[in-house]
Order: sequence, then structure tokens, then C-alpha cells
Amino acid sequence: MEKKTYYITTPIYYSSGKFHLGHCYTTVICDAIARFKRMAGYDVFYLTGTDEHGQKVEEKAKAAGTTPKQFVDGLYAEITELWKLLDISFDKFIRTTDAYHEAAVQKIFKILYEKGDLYKSEYEGMYCTPCESFWTKSQLNDGKCPDCGREVKLMKEESYFFRLSKYQDRLMELYTKNPNFISPKSRMNEMINNFIKPGLKDLCVSRTSFKWGVPVTFDEKHVIYVWIDALSNYITALGYQGEDDSLFKKYWPADLHMVGKEIVRFHTIIWPAILMALDLPLPAEVYGHGWLLFGGDKMSKSKGNAADPFLLSSRYGVDAVRYYLLREVPFGSDGMFTNELFLKRINTDLANVFGNLVSRTIAMIIQYFDGIIPAFGDLDGNDASLIETAEQLLAKVKQCIDELDAPAALENIFALLNKANKYIDDTAPWVLFKNGDRKRLATVLYNLAETIRFAAVALQPFLTNAPALVFEGLGVPDNLKSFESLAAFGALPAGSLVKKIPPIFNRVDIKKELAELEAEEAKAQAKKAGEKPSAEPAPKQAGKEEIGIDEFLKAELKTAKIIAAERVEGRRKLLKLTLDEGGATRTVVSGIAEFYKPEELVGKSVVFVANLKPATIAGIESRGMILCAEGKAGLAIVSPDGEIEPGSGVR
Repeated sequence: MEKKTYYITTPIYYSSGKFHLGHCYTTVICDAIARFKRMAGYDVFYLTGTDEHGQKVEEKAKAAGTTPKQFVDGLYAEITELWKLLDISFDKFIRTTDAYHEAAVQKIFKILYEKGDLYKSEYEGMYCTPCESFWTKSQLNDGKCPDCGREVKLMKEESYFFRLSKYQDRLMELYTKNPNFISPKSRMNEMINNFIKPGLKDLCVSRTSFKWGVPVTFDEKHVIYVWIDALSNYITALGYQGEDDSLFKKYWPADLHMVGKEIVRFHTIIWPAILMALDLPLPAEVYGHGWLLFGGDKMSKSKGNAADPFLLSSRYGVDAVRYYLLREVPFGSDGMFTNELFLKRINTDLANVFGNLVSRTIAMIIQYFDGIIPAFGDLDGNDASLIETAEQLLAKVKQCIDELDAPAALENIFALLNKANKYIDDTAPWVLFKNGDRKRLATVLYNLAETIRFAAVALQPFLTNAPALVFEGLGVPDNLKSFESLAAFGALPAGSLVKKIPPIFNRVDIKKELAELEAEEAKAQAKKAGEKPSAEPAPKQAGKEEIGIDEFLKAELKTAKIIAAERVEGRRKLLKLTLDEGGATRTVVSGIAEFYKPEELVGKSVVFVANLKPATIAGIESRGMILCAEGKAGLAIVSPDGEIEPGSGVR
């Protein structure tokens, strides 16, 4: 029977600057999914790559005194070195400067033109070079790009346009008939409410103001713009419009496009419309994950707040970096990175829970049974509970991966490890040894060794080094490292020799490591700025600082009732709310438009910060901030439990 195929992609990374820890998240989670699917018996094809054309690359290469191709070659070398360091098991790496890709893109452009889906016109708009996006003046935020906050400039040029508006109804039909096409659900709502319902506009797909791009074969003063060039990589990498399209026939359509939430629009509106125009089947799912935030801000090299994955991996190991990325970004929401949170995860989860369990178990088998895994005997209630949890593990992890919830998958694995640590405390093997109860001691130590094997097998897609070290320590044969070997508890052969291994994870001195990391970061920033580093370490970078009760009480929290709500023109995420705070009203601008329709909010009771300094947002004075909670299902307004009059204090 032929294996079921599974095609998974990351977005191709834009080659205009250094790569940081935030870039690693998408690639690491896709790698974990790809590894899991391979172990589950799928024929997997995992694609990643680099997007190497565009005005930004051309300008950066000029500033660096080099050619665009030389510039992107250097960045290609860096990112492939990073993926090798992080054990990324991609099946193909595509560069948009690859000759086969450029030739296929030219054919795609011509097909669309000959079908009447492209036409030539003139475009005028405000252009953000870093985001490669055009904006109308009403969409700007204080005259700047609404996505990145950078300066924009007026651009006017002849362009070819893709008839995106033609596919509006078909896209809406796609979303209706395939509710899982866009995940999480909040991303689907954003696409419908902010783009489809207001009406799609035709899309500029060629440029004449720069030359670093794929030339249009029938009009060579034009180069093909990013939407058709970059997005087409998902099919050109498989040989579409190439000499050998066998991979395309085998793997397309994709099972999963994994992307950051900021580019969901490109992958769920523009990309499916292009595929519809080409009469090609659509991918099964586009998942828009959250960002990895650094101290509450989006991670970005340009803002000087990006952790260095090379530094972290060299100091603490690749598994520690992979674990943090996979464990700390909640399903569909944003995750937080600080050096302190990262180091705490190493100590609490990896060293204390996992590493300590492995070390204690192997040490006790060596001490009490001369390093030979004993045969187990009769079971009691403690044993049955541990065994049941182990035997349920793979099914639980599989369900989490099917839902693309890597943190929950790891939570289940570490729940088993935690249970094994508690099992040691409950059974007290040292007491059994002291009392001469070797039969019971043998059962306990066998159960521990087998439980660790179950966890290590399940951890292989996520951590690429520690499981192999565990297998070596427990003497696990190759046939017991597969998912199939977890069908029933008790497969680990008694009589196998264990051996002492180095700690799979070491505890770290958090205070010492923070100081050294901050010194390293200060040195790197100084080098970037061409300055001499200070002898003093940089200020501590961590999560939000602890505050005292006096500081907390400075915030005046009150209840209010929303009496009017309307969208802010040109700002797809903003709503203008009018609050009744008990005899007086005030206006608050809130970024909740992707989660709530204005009409749903009228009459709703909320909690808001009443003494926040006024701020002008999109030309509207906002006086206060309503409180919201964000979880797996999206964002929800914090409301009082029960009826309470507007203006009541919250404490």
C-alpha cells in the first residue's frame, strides 16, 4: 500500500537582513510536524527557502557596495547554516533566484496574461519598501506604514494588475465550504471582515522602478512582483511548469502552509486566487501562527531586540532552543521571549523534570541491579496509573499535532515525565531496597525505564539530541524507538544493560547567565553601531518587572457599558467605542475589530482603565483602554460577572 503523502511548507524568508530567533519559530514547528508525520508513516515533503528579489534587496546591496546576487548569496549561506544548526529536516530548499523557478514564474505570468487575468495600467499609491506594500493615504497610521510604522513614499508607475476582484465570490465560497481552510478561526474572520466584505481591489503584480526581479518575457521593462514570484515557489519547487513535474503530481495540493499572522492575507486571498486562475487545486489549510515577542514587542533585528539563535544554541544546546520555541508560543497566539524565561524553562522542564528523572533512574538501576534492567512483577495502583498514562501518550500527542498545537503536545509528554517523578516519590525505591523488597523494587525501576522510553520516543520530533542520549543510556534497541513500539507498555527487554551518560540537560545559574548574556548582547549591539562596548553589562532584559501594590493601585479600573461602536475608516483592526461610565461618556479606540462586530458590542459591560493618559489613534482621541484576555480561541473582552452599574470601581 502506497504511503499517504504530506506536503508542508514554511513561507520563504525575505533575504534583506540578518536572521533572528523569531524567524526560527515557523521553521522549527514545521520541522517538528514533518518529523512527527514521517514517524507516523507519511511520505513527507517539507519545503522552505528564501525570497531573494525586490527593491529592498536591490537597495541594501547597493548600500553594502555589492551586487544583489552577491548580497543574497551571503544571506543564503547564513540561513542554511542556521537551519543545519537547528537540525531542520527540510526535503528541499528553494531560492527565488534559482533558474528553474524564474523560468516557471515567467510561464505562469504569461499564462495569466493570455487568460485575461492580467492587464496593464498605472498605479499610484504610498509605498512601504520594507513591507513591499502599497497603501492608500487613509490606510496610513500618522502618515506611516500601518504594518511596520516606517516611512512611506509616493510611487507612481506603469504596472500589470491581477484581476483579484474577479475571484472575490469564489474566495468567499471557499471559506464557507471549507471552514478549516484558514486557522485559527480568528484569522478567517479577519480576512472576511477586513478584506472580502469591503471588496477586493485588483493587485499590482509587476514593477518598473527597479530591476532586481524576474523579467516579464513579453514586456522586459517590467519585473514580476513578489505576489506571483514568491508565492509561486510552493508549486515551482515541485516542478510545476518545469522539465520534470513528477513531484508536483505526487505532492500537490499542499496539506499545510504554515505562515506568520502578518502574511495570512497573502496566502489566503492572493495565493488561492492565483491558483484558481491557473485552474489548480488549492492547499488544504493555511495556519497563521502568532509572533514571538521580545519584552512585549515583535522580535526584529531593526529594533535591536532579537535574540541570537547561534549564541543561544552554542551556550545551551539546540534542544533547549527548539524546546522553548515549541513550548512557549501558545496555539494561534503570540509567545514571549526573554532571556530569563528561556533559562527558567531549561531549569524547570528540561533539567529538573526530564534530565533529573533520567539520571535518577539510571543511577538506581546501576546501584540496585548492577546496571541490568530488571524484570517486573505484580502491579499495584500506582503502577497501573503510570502505565495507563504512558499508553495513552501517543494518541494524545497525535491529536495535538493534528491540531497544530505543539505546546499541548509537549505538555502531554511532560505530564508523563512529571508523573514518573511523582511515582518515584510515592514508591520510594531506596526504602524498598533498604527493606529488601527486591521484587517490588524491580517492578518500580522497570516501570520507570519503560516510561522514560515512551517519553523519549514521543519527544523525537521535537528534540533531536536528547532522545538519542536517553536511548543510549537505557540500551534501547532500534526497533523500540518507533511509534509502533508504543502500542503496549512492557516492550523494553529485561536484562538489557544501562550505562551512565552525561546529564542530558544541566541546570544553569540564572543570575550568572543573565549577566553574561546581557554582556554578549551589549557587545554585539556596540559592534553593530561601531562603538566600544561598555565595561558594565547591559540593563537586564526580562519580562515585565514585578510591581508593588502601591504601583498597581495607581491604575483606576472601572466598569462601563458600550452604548455605541463603529469601525475606524481605513484601519481594519480598530473600533471606536463610546462608553457610558455612569452619568458621563468617553471615547475609547480599541484594536478588537477582527474579533467583534460593532453591533455585537452595543450594550456589553466592560472593564476599562479610567486614568490612562489620552492618546490620539487614527486621528481620534482615545481616553482609556478596555481590558481583554487572549487565549487559544482568540481574544475576549473582560466583563463583570453579573449586572453592575456603569462607573463602579474594580478592585
